[in-house]
This record gives sequence, structure tokens and C-alpha cells, in this order.
Amino acid sequence: MLVVGGLMLRKRRGDGDPEVRLTKASAPVLLPWLLGIGFAVGLFSGFFGIGGGFLIVPGLMLATSMPLPMAIGTSLVAVSAFGAATAASYAASGLIDWPLAGLFILGGVLGGLAGTRLGQRLAGRKRALTVTFAGLVILFGLYVVARGALPLLGSIT
Repeated sequence: MLVVGGLMLRKRRGDGDPEVRLTKASAPVLLPWLLGIGFAVGLFSGFFGIGGGFLIVPGLMLATSMPLPMAIGTSLVAVSAFGAATAASYAASGLIDWPLAGLFILGGVLGGLAGTRLGQRLAGRKRALTVTFAGLVILFGLYVVARGALPLLGSIT
């Protein structure tokens, strides 16, 4: 996540290609990238327990050259689909605290609405949106590193 966030802070040659689509013509170029990066995002998400969305967005941008707002929207649809499948599996197993989940969902919906408004405001200032997103990726990367390092440091002393 630290590397991905750092790479996002680099100036890009352009704003991305808002016309990018997966078609028969683009598939030979896009499919290998999408499958490879998708596999890597899934691997990292599963292994480290980090949010896939923070890796899917930069991965989509790398694989397709799409602009950040389009990658965010595409990522949200993908995360919703496999999140629903995973949630159904956990619900069938009886591993959900429904009152807690309901409150968390309510907070998430309200936060999502507020975040959408903020994103729309920043969309006109593409660099600000990119820097904000990259900063969050780096911040969460540092959190993951700290959570992993603290137990190791405790066992040394």
C-alpha cells in the first residue's frame, strides 16, 4: 500500500483515458493486466486483511489507464459484488452480529453519501483528489505496518 500510494503521488502524463472500455478490440491488451493485477489485489487483500478497494482503484488505473473517478466507481461496483457474496456466506454460517452490523451499515451509508459529495467537489480538482486518495492509501499502509510491527517489537523486549 505504501508503494501504491507513493506511485499515485507521481505526476501522470495525462488525466487517464475516460473512454477506456473492455471490448473485443481492447481485450488482448487489457485482460492480461486486469487478471494479473486483480489476482495480486485479491492475494494481498486476503493475506494481509486489508481493504481491497484501496488496492483495486490504483490497480484499475494501472491496468487500464482510466481516470481516478472512473476507477473509484468501477471499484465500488466490484467490491459490492464480492462483498455481498462474502456477506451471504458469513450470514449462512451464523457469524454475524446483526445489531452491530446494522449500526455499522447505517454509519457506512451516511459516510458514503458524505464521501460522494466530497469526491464530487474534488473531482474538478483532479490533483487534489489523487493526493487525498494516495494519502489515505499511505496512511492505511502505515497502519498495517504498525499493527504488524508492534507484536514483533513486543516479543524482542
